[in-house]
Amino acid sequence: MRLLKVVPDHTNIDFVRLRGWAFGLTLLLSLLAIGLTFARGLNFGVDFVGGLMIEEKFVVTPPLDQVRSAVDRLGVGEAFLQPVGDGTTLNIRLPVQQGADEGATNAVVKKVEATLAARFQGASFSRYSTVSGKVSSELIQNGVLAVGLAILLIGLFAIIRFEWQFGVSTVVAIIHDLLMTVGFFAVTRFEFDLTIVAAVLTIIGYSINDKIVIDDRIRENMRRYRKMDMREIINLSVNETLPRTVMTSLTILLALIALLLLGGHVLRGFTAAMILGIVVGTYSSIYVSSSLLITLGLRAEPNREKPGTLEKAERTTTGIEGAERITPRS
Repeated sequence: MRLLKVVPDHTNIDFVRLRGWAFGLTLLLSLLAIGLTFARGLNFGVDFVGGLMIEEKFVVTPPLDQVRSAVDRLGVGEAFLQPVGDGTTLNIRLPVQQGADEGATNAVVKKVEATLAARFQGASFSRYSTVSGKVSSELIQNGVLAVGLAILLIGLFAIIRFEWQFGVSTVVAIIHDLLMTVGFFAVTRFEFDLTIVAAVLTIIGYSINDKIVIDDRIRENMRRYRKMDMREIINLSVNETLPRTVMTSLTILLALIALLLLGGHVLRGFTAAMILGIVVGTYSSIYVSSSLLITLGLRAEPNREKPGTLEKAERTTTGIEGAERITPRS
């Protein structure tokens, strides 16, 4: 006996009925995400823009103008400050000096550390990282290439595994998930670095797993109920896989929420991206990827068997109105 049942048995939700609203919402959010990304830009981390990033912890939230003024007087370049968490931790980003070696970088870090410790009581140095401009450029190219190849190969797999309509709908849904994630970082100003690229690839992997499960059930029902309308097949398939989709999403979300609360600010951007990706990926699997198959003209056509393949068969009416299946006689 199951004590917890998130989704009741034999659900019969008409998801396809809302596909017009879902397509409109998806298009609106995608355009909004693109516009915000171009208007506000992304808060790229040191991985992508190059430079020196120093993490400094304070006892209380420091005045940003005073911190910036103290660092600028050192003559090490213009400082970019980003509060982290509750504001008592600051990421101080400085440009990398041309031709600077590790010794020169350490000298800059110690100079900033000593100045802030003297100016703000209780301030302490946490860590620093540095990336050259050439390396950051290569990381941008590799990150974009990794995401692009992942989407392309997933689309090709869906086309080969199913039909071309499945490949197109899957790619559209994944691009929607990607745009939502990028737009989220444009709004929240979380630092966008290689960790977030890893989160994006993880989101794509989760989304394709969810979509392939639903697509496989749709194709299975297309063969089983050859006379059923495509709208009914998609509703039936999504409802049949709904318990698995909801339970998988909830269990992952529980782990991510715990990581968000206890993982510290270093993992906060990664965890936030993953949580958003789970929610958006579940939505696109149900309302975008599946319903788009109807718009793309997918039809449940009977298989054309060669003469003699099925010697005798009888039609058995199922419990679903208008649905029939072929049952060979033994």
